Amino acid sequence: MRPTPIPGPFLAQDRLPVNGEGGLKMKIKICCIASVEEADLAIANGAWAIGLVGKMPSGPGPIEDSLIAKIAEHVRGRVETFLLTSEQSAQGIIEHAKRTRTTTIQIVDRITEGNYDDIRNALPDIKLVQVIHVEDEASVDEALEAARHVDYLLLDSGRPNLKVKELGGTGRVHDWEISRKIRERSRVPVFLAGGLNPENVTEAVRIVEPFGVDICSGVRTDGKLDREKVRRFVGGIRAQKDC
Repeated sequence: MRPTPIPGPFLAQDRLPVNGEGGLKMKIKICCIASVEEADLAIANGAWAIGLVGKMPSGPGPIEDSLIAKIAEHVRGRVETFLLTSEQSAQGIIEHAKRTRTTTIQIVDRITEGNYDDIRNALPDIKLVQVIHVEDEASVDEALEAARHVDYLLLDSGRPNLKVKELGGTGRVHDWEISRKIRERSRVPVFLAGGLNPENVTEAVRIVEPFGVDICSGVRTDGKLDREKVRRFVGGIRAQKDC
């Protein structure tokens, strides 16, 4: 049975037209949100979802679980909130989600203990996203298997097999043609991530035609969310007439 997609959030009055309002259908997730102020900025400038990064072995954006919970509560009802968790056991993921109370769990690594059903049974109202780090053609089969169990896939450019794992926020693109193959065959909607920025998002969307896009470093200056870069990023998506 195909999982039900996440419904769109309520729109703040000062938000740019997105997701069918004013013509933009593409879902925009702005990741690595580090404060209430960044969350408000992301929402006002077009975000459908924000990413809140828990403890990671490497990469930008991790914040304390208490701050994740604070931000998630602050934006509740206005935007979807994605907890990025590097936990690899179902129980660890469940406990992380209960501490932070987001609408969605983004699993950035492979589950090694327990399974997706354990998470769903414990957290029936929370959506699941599995990150697939697109390294080669083998990623297609990995993605299609994961799609049987989750609500969304997110295609990123990490390297989970390194000694110090890269699980996101690399600023590096991957082979978008492989991502397109996954999107064409996936039974659930697909987000595209990995090295996106205002300059390349138009081409990325044209090639992959994803359900949504996810960005972290590409809309930041000196580590801070940059309003102008966010607006340019959204403008790059608008350049695709069907988005």
